[in-house]
Amino acid sequence: MDELSTTTGIVAAVAVVLALAALAFAVTATVRLRRIAAHQRVVLGTGGAQDLVAHAARLEHSFAVLHDYVEDVSARLDDRLATAELRLDGAITYHGLVRYDAYNEMSGRQSTSIALLDATRSGVVVSSIHHRESARMYAKLVRNGQGELQLSPEEQQAIELALAREVEPVDDQAV
Repeated sequence: MDELSTTTGIVAAVAVVLALAALAFAVTATVRLRRIAAHQRVVLGTGGAQDLVAHAARLEHSFAVLHDYVEDVSARLDDRLATAELRLDGAITYHGLVRYDAYNEMSGRQSTSIALLDATRSGVVVSSIHHRESARMYAKLVRNGQGELQLSPEEQQAIELALAREVEPVDDQAV
Protein backbone atom coordinates (compact mmCIF):
# COMPACT_ATOMS: atom_id res chain seq x y z
CA MET A 1 0.00 0.00 0.00
CA ASP A 2 2.98 2.28 0.46
CA GLU A 3 3.46 2.30 -3.26
CA LEU A 4 0.09 4.06 -3.83
CA SER A 5 1.27 7.13 -1.96
CA THR A 6 4.22 7.66 -4.26
CA THR A 7 4.00 9.54 -7.53
CA THR A 8 4.32 6.34 -9.50
CA GLY A 9 1.58 4.71 -7.48
CA ILE A 10 -0.76 7.66 -7.90
CA VAL A 11 -0.14 7.72 -11.67
CA ALA A 12 -0.78 3.98 -11.82
CA ALA A 13 -4.03 4.30 -9.84
CA VAL A 14 -5.24 7.13 -12.09
CA ALA A 15 -4.32 5.05 -15.15
CA VAL A 16 -6.36 2.11 -13.82
CA VAL A 17 -9.36 4.39 -13.18
CA LEU A 18 -9.03 5.90 -16.67
CA ALA A 19 -8.69 2.41 -18.20
CA LEU A 20 -11.88 1.27 -16.39
CA ALA A 21 -13.71 4.41 -17.53
CA ALA A 22 -12.53 3.83 -21.11
CA LEU A 23 -13.64 0.20 -20.89
CA ALA A 24 -17.10 1.26 -19.61
CA PHE A 25 -17.33 3.86 -22.42
CA ALA A 26 -16.32 1.24 -25.02
CA VAL A 27 -18.92 -1.25 -23.74
CA THR A 28 -21.63 1.44 -23.76
CA ALA A 29 -20.65 2.56 -27.27
CA THR A 30 -20.67 -1.04 -28.51
CA VAL A 31 -24.16 -1.66 -27.10
CA ARG A 32 -25.48 1.56 -28.66
CA LEU A 33 -23.86 0.76 -32.01
CA ARG A 34 -25.46 -2.69 -32.01
CA ARG A 35 -28.87 -1.14 -31.28
CA ILE A 36 -28.39 1.36 -34.11
CA ALA A 37 -27.35 -1.45 -36.46
CA ALA A 38 -30.44 -3.45 -35.44
CA HIS A 39 -32.69 -0.46 -36.11
CA GLN A 40 -30.97 0.12 -39.43
CA ARG A 41 -31.63 -3.52 -40.40
CA VAL A 42 -35.31 -2.96 -39.60
CA VAL A 43 -35.42 0.07 -41.88
CA LEU A 44 -33.14 -1.19 -44.65
CA GLY A 45 -33.92 -4.89 -44.49
CA THR A 46 -31.45 -7.73 -44.41
CA GLY A 47 -30.44 -7.50 -48.06
CA GLY A 48 -26.82 -6.83 -47.36
CA ALA A 49 -24.92 -3.63 -46.83
CA GLN A 50 -26.88 -0.62 -48.05
CA ASP A 51 -26.62 2.99 -47.27
CA LEU A 52 -29.58 4.97 -46.06
CA VAL A 53 -29.55 7.46 -48.95
CA ALA A 54 -29.72 4.70 -51.60
CA HIS A 55 -32.52 3.02 -49.67
CA ALA A 56 -34.47 6.31 -49.45
CA ALA A 57 -34.00 6.82 -53.20
CA ARG A 58 -35.36 3.33 -53.91
CA LEU A 59 -38.34 3.98 -51.63
CA GLU A 60 -39.07 7.27 -53.38
CA HIS A 61 -38.91 5.55 -56.78
CA SER A 62 -41.22 2.78 -55.55
CA PHE A 63 -43.71 5.33 -54.25
CA ALA A 64 -43.61 7.19 -57.57
CA VAL A 65 -44.31 3.94 -59.46
CA LEU A 66 -47.15 3.13 -57.04
CA HIS A 67 -48.58 6.65 -57.42
CA ASP A 68 -48.55 6.33 -61.23
CA TYR A 69 -50.28 2.94 -60.98
CA VAL A 70 -52.97 4.30 -58.65
CA GLU A 71 -53.52 7.31 -60.95
CA ASP A 72 -53.91 4.96 -63.94
CA VAL A 73 -56.37 2.72 -62.11
CA SER A 74 -58.28 5.77 -60.89
CA ALA A 75 -58.56 7.13 -64.44
CA ARG A 76 -59.79 3.77 -65.73
CA LEU A 77 -62.34 3.54 -62.92
CA ASP A 78 -63.55 7.07 -63.69
CA ASP A 79 -64.04 6.05 -67.35
CA ARG A 80 -65.92 2.91 -66.34
CA LEU A 81 -68.07 4.87 -63.91
CA ALA A 82 -68.92 7.44 -66.57
CA THR A 83 -69.93 4.64 -68.96
CA ALA A 84 -72.05 3.00 -66.28
CA GLU A 85 -73.75 6.30 -65.47
CA LEU A 86 -74.58 6.85 -69.14
CA ARG A 87 -76.07 3.38 -69.33
CA LEU A 88 -78.06 3.91 -66.14
CA ASP A 89 -79.50 7.16 -67.45
CA GLY A 90 -81.21 5.08 -70.15
CA ALA A 91 -82.55 2.51 -67.67
CA ILE A 92 -86.07 2.54 -66.31
CA THR A 93 -86.01 4.92 -63.37
CA TYR A 94 -89.69 5.73 -62.97
CA HIS A 95 -92.64 3.40 -63.31
CA GLY A 96 -96.32 3.68 -62.61
CA LEU A 97 -99.21 1.26 -63.15
CA VAL A 98 -102.91 2.12 -63.29
CA ARG A 99 -105.60 -0.55 -63.49
CA TYR A 100 -109.11 0.40 -64.62
CA ASP A 101 -112.32 -0.80 -66.22
CA ALA A 102 -112.18 0.78 -69.69
CA TYR A 103 -115.76 -0.01 -70.72
CA ASN A 104 -117.47 0.19 -67.31
CA GLU A 105 -118.54 -3.44 -67.68
CA MET A 106 -117.76 -4.49 -64.10
CA SER A 107 -115.09 -6.81 -65.54
CA GLY A 108 -112.68 -6.43 -62.66
CA ARG A 109 -110.45 -3.59 -63.89
CA GLN A 110 -108.68 -5.73 -66.50
CA SER A 111 -107.38 -2.76 -68.53
CA THR A 112 -103.97 -1.32 -67.57
CA SER A 113 -101.71 1.58 -68.41
CA ILE A 114 -98.06 1.43 -67.40
CA ALA A 115 -95.53 4.24 -67.68
CA LEU A 116 -91.85 3.26 -68.00
CA LEU A 117 -89.57 6.32 -67.92
CA ASP A 118 -85.81 6.88 -67.73
CA ALA A 119 -83.84 9.49 -65.78
CA THR A 120 -84.78 12.20 -68.30
CA ARG A 121 -88.48 11.34 -67.76
CA SER A 122 -88.66 9.96 -71.28
CA GLY A 123 -89.85 6.53 -72.27
CA VAL A 124 -93.13 4.88 -73.12
CA VAL A 125 -96.67 4.45 -71.84
CA VAL A 126 -98.19 1.10 -72.75
CA SER A 127 -101.93 0.61 -72.42
CA SER A 128 -103.81 -2.63 -72.73
CA ILE A 129 -107.57 -2.18 -73.16
CA HIS A 130 -109.56 -5.35 -72.47
CA HIS A 131 -113.11 -5.91 -73.66
CA ARG A 132 -115.14 -9.09 -73.44
CA GLU A 133 -114.45 -10.06 -77.03
CA SER A 134 -111.12 -8.33 -77.71
CA ALA A 135 -108.06 -6.71 -76.29
CA ARG A 136 -106.09 -3.83 -77.75
CA MET A 137 -102.65 -2.58 -76.93
CA TYR A 138 -101.33 0.94 -77.43
CA ALA A 139 -97.85 2.36 -76.93
CA LYS A 140 -97.11 6.08 -76.83
CA LEU A 141 -93.74 7.79 -76.55
CA VAL A 142 -93.11 10.15 -73.66
CA ARG A 143 -90.50 12.96 -73.72
CA ASN A 144 -89.69 14.96 -70.59
CA GLY A 145 -92.84 13.69 -68.86
CA GLN A 146 -95.16 14.69 -71.74
CA GLY A 147 -96.77 12.35 -74.25
CA GLU A 148 -95.93 12.90 -77.91
CA LEU A 149 -99.52 11.91 -78.74
CA GLN A 150 -102.74 12.73 -76.87
CA LEU A 151 -102.77 10.70 -73.63
CA SER A 152 -105.85 9.16 -72.06
CA PRO A 153 -106.59 10.18 -68.46
CA GLU A 154 -105.36 6.77 -67.27
CA GLU A 155 -102.10 7.09 -69.23
CA GLN A 156 -101.54 10.58 -67.80
CA GLN A 157 -102.28 9.18 -64.34
CA ALA A 158 -99.69 6.42 -64.86
CA ILE A 159 -97.05 9.06 -65.77
CA GLU A 160 -97.98 11.21 -62.77
CA LEU A 161 -97.84 8.17 -60.49
CA ALA A 162 -94.41 7.24 -61.84
CA LEU A 163 -93.02 10.74 -61.40
CA ALA A 164 -94.53 11.04 -57.91
CA ARG A 165 -92.16 8.24 -56.85
CA GLU A 166 -89.16 10.29 -57.93
CA VAL A 167 -85.93 9.16 -56.32
CA GLU A 168 -83.48 11.72 -54.97
CA PRO A 169 -80.36 11.98 -57.17
CA VAL A 170 -77.09 10.64 -55.76
CA ASP A 171 -74.77 13.37 -54.49
CA ASP A 172 -71.37 12.85 -56.17
CA GLN A 173 -69.64 14.77 -53.37
CA ALA A 174 -70.91 12.37 -50.68
CA VAL A 175 -69.08 9.38 -52.18
